[in-house]
Amino acid sequence: MNAKPAIESHLSSAESRPFSHVETWVFDLDNTLYPHTSRVWPQIDQRITLYITELFGLDGLSAQALQKYFYHKYGTTLKALIDEYEIDPHDFLDFAHDIDHTDIELNHSLGEAIERLPGRKLILTNGSRKHAENVARKIGILDHFEDVFDIAASNFVPKPDRRAYEIFLERHGVEPSRSAMFEDIAKNLTVPHELGMTTTLIVPKTLDPFRESFEQEAVKTPDIDYITNDLADFLRAYALPAKSKS
Repeated sequence: MNAKPAIESHLSSAESRPFSHVETWVFDLDNTLYPHTSRVWPQIDQRITLYITELFGLDGLSAQALQKYFYHKYGTTLKALIDEYEIDPHDFLDFAHDIDHTDIELNHSLGEAIERLPGRKLILTNGSRKHAENVARKIGILDHFEDVFDIAASNFVPKPDRRAYEIFLERHGVEPSRSAMFEDIAKNLTVPHELGMTTTLIVPKTLDPFRESFEQEAVKTPDIDYITNDLADFLRAYALPAKSKS
C-alpha cells in the first residue's frame, strides 16, 4: 500500500486475529488516542528541536537535522541523548512535553467505547507518564485506564525494542496471547504480533504535514491484523462484544 492513509475507515487482513479472547487492551498514546489536528506532536517535535539547539549551541536547521538523525538511528531522540551524552532523561521529558493542550478535544465517543471494552486497559507510550495523563485527561479517557507504562518504566528503552514490551508485559502481568495492541507506527506492532497480541494500526484520516510519510502508511503486513482511521468507530464495530454494541 502506498504512503497514504487508508481510504476505507477499517481494513482487516484475511488471517486477522479476533478480539473475542482479549482480556487486556493496550493503547499507544501519541497520534493513536487523538488526531493530529490536536496539535500535540508538532509542539513536542519543536520542543525537542529547541532542546537540541540549546544543548549543542546549534541553529534551528542543524538541530532539526541532528534530531532526525538521532530518531532514525536510535528510535527516539531521547535514547540517543542518553546513550551518547548521558543527559538527565527526566529533564528532557519535562522540557519536551511542556506544551499547550488547547486544541485537544474531549472525545465522548472514544471514551464510551474504551469504557465498554471488557477487561483491563493500559497505555504503553514512549513519552512520560505526566504527558500521557495530561493528554488522556483532556480527551476525557484517563479514568478508563488502569495504568500508564511510560518510557521511564521501561528503563528508557523505547518501542519498538523487544525489551520494552517484555518489561511491560512482566510488570503488569499481561498475557500477550489474550491482549490487543493499538499503535500508530507500523514497526511498533511487529514485536507485539510476534508475542501473540492482536494488532491494530491507527492511521490519520488526512495526511499530517508534521510527520514523515512512513509514519502514516496504511501498511499491510502479516504483523498487522487491522487498520483503521477511526478508533472509536473501530472499537464499536470490531472489539466490543455483541451485547455491548446495542
